[in-house]
Amino acid sequence: MTKHLFAKALLATTLLAGPALAAPIEMKMTVPSVPSDVHTKALHVFKDKLDAAMPGVFDVQIYDSGSLFGQGADLDALQRGNAEMTYVSYQLIADALPQYGLLTAGYLFQSPEHYRAFLDSDIGAEFKQTVSDEMDITLLDACYLGTRQLNLRKKMDVNTPDDLKGVKLRMPSSDAWLFLGQALGANPTPLPFGEVYLGLQTGTIDAQDNPLPTVEAAKFYEVTEQITLTSHLVDAINFAVSNTFWNELDDAQKGAVTDAAKAACDWNNAERVKIESDLVSFFKDKGLAVTTPDVDAFRAHVQEAYKNSPRAKDWPDGWMEKINQLAE
Repeated sequence: MTKHLFAKALLATTLLAGPALAAPIEMKMTVPSVPSDVHTKALHVFKDKLDAAMPGVFDVQIYDSGSLFGQGADLDALQRGNAEMTYVSYQLIADALPQYGLLTAGYLFQSPEHYRAFLDSDIGAEFKQTVSDEMDITLLDACYLGTRQLNLRKKMDVNTPDDLKGVKLRMPSSDAWLFLGQALGANPTPLPFGEVYLGLQTGTIDAQDNPLPTVEAAKFYEVTEQITLTSHLVDAINFAVSNTFWNELDDAQKGAVTDAAKAACDWNNAERVKIESDLVSFFKDKGLAVTTPDVDAFRAHVQEAYKNSPRAKDWPDGWMEKINQLAE
């Protein structure tokens, strides 16, 4: 009798307790950027949006400053299933899939919206599928990184690539960067970033190129007189998730993660565009001339240089023209 009563009590307790709650889905996000970086802050926007859409479903853990995996090791971590999300550059994708070196070319993309138009297009779908198949990651959205501009030691008229003939333009030392400098019409000069300020100050170089926030942070405006808004490289990095993680989600969860990634990139893009816009006024106040050249002339010249170079031999046929059309 006692055993019977105990069994009934245990059954009643089980029924009252209901089914056990599923543990939250762990989502480790690893990035090399520091907490103050816009890209790091965008991860918190992602987390907040995802938690609001699906309370208690995901356990989003943000590891910034390379505290979980260092730069260069984060992609490997996704592919091994040791982390679930990171940012992946187009340059890194091109290293693994050379045909997509096209996506790192000067003057290909013209704005953050242009990147999205590409990813949402038929060729963008093909690109994302190939990346998924070959690199075992899924790309969710592209977050704007910045637009590279010319920063000149002395004031000069710059309207077309011909005007940069003989200009010693500092570029990073890789072949891809030096090619871009040459395609712009300049004399590309490799120099470590830490030596650029002194190089501008002494005349070792005549110009350097970087996004405007870098010009401000490195105080290059102290040793230069002009910024020319060539906008020769509009760069972005991709919100990427491990396929090991992605394939375990149901459709609703995938939709919520994708929407949160887009919200994070929306926030990131607006912040970066505002920062760059505000810096134009900042540099003018510092006494620099800020000029805008014939960007169409630069774009035509640079794209022709790429198309006629050996680096274009692996590029998908017709993609440059199709991507150009997506900006119209």
